[in-house]
Amino acid sequence: MAQKYPVKITVYRKFDCDELPDYSGGCHAFDVGAAFTVKVDGKMPEGFCTWAWHDLWPVVMTLRFGGEMTYCKQGNMMYSACSDGLSPVVFKLERIEA
Repeated sequence: MAQKYPVKITVYRKFDCDELPDYSGGCHAFDVGAAFTVKVDGKMPEGFCTWAWHDLWPVVMTLRFGGEMTYCKQGNMMYSACSDGLSPVVFKLERIEA
């Protein structure tokens, strides 16, 4: 059976498209600096946005099973974002190795 690792997800940055006149503005699901842990069971952390979870899932699973991100200086981490075009949130994902 493959080794499984927990993954830490930290909210790195939020972007808002507040120049749109009919837009109520920004992601209300996260605060910059908030951190979540995906345990070895791979379940979405409580209180995490399901939209962002869907977008981050491939990176979470790669890191969780020991995969490396070859285009990052540290193979055990990656930055990724949710696909909300009006107010994307950038996350830092890190494999937690004991």
